[in-house]
Amino acid sequence: MNGLERERAVERVAEIVDTVEDERMPVPVREVWVYGALALGVDPVSRVDVYLTKDVLLGDDPDDAGGEDSEDSHGIEGVGSTVRADWAVEYPEYLRANAGGYAAPEKCLAAHLLEADEPVHLEVCNASFEDNVTQRLRGAQARGDYTQLLDPRGVCLWVDGQRSAEAFRKLRAGEFALPTLEMALGMLGMDPAEAATAADELAAWQETKEGVTVRGDVV
Repeated sequence: MNGLERERAVERVAEIVDTVEDERMPVPVREVWVYGALALGVDPVSRVDVYLTKDVLLGDDPDDAGGEDSEDSHGIEGVGSTVRADWAVEYPEYLRANAGGYAAPEKCLAAHLLEADEPVHLEVCNASFEDNVTQRLRGAQARGDYTQLLDPRGVCLWVDGQRSAEAFRKLRAGEFALPTLEMALGMLGMDPAEAATAADELAAWQETKEGVTVRGDVV
């Protein structure tokens, strides 16, 4: 799939919000953001960047309807601790594990919310978008790896069960006035030369991606 027309991309994000609102998720989701090209008003959009802020499950989820924490039941460890047990019972087809065989919330969310061939990148973190932008910037600078950056040009569409009709209206109309990535990184404290290099490297890395990609982060 080679990108999406802008109108379809916005509707696809709205469908993701609908699913978060209407269906049980593997972990509690607090915020849904869109960032990057779609937030800028680009048409068509080569890839759609979505950010989810989630809660970390600490032991059994108090809202869990009583599913089992059982590797024997699902073949994956962590059911009932890193992802909701009742979600795994209801949606076993979306259960995914990391390389260590442990249930991975970000992979489970991607499987539940996205089609495998969609040009969508999903970021999942326990920290808010703004906080993680700063954390990732510091980490990328420390390692000299600008592909770890999170594009700071984001729009919050849904938070704590409330959808922003105005944010969706502006997104559909392409009314958000956002700077270039280089300028946005400069506003976060990068010097001009580093910001230019970082923007180029992040853009080049993004162009290599196809289909669904997902990255989980814990701050």
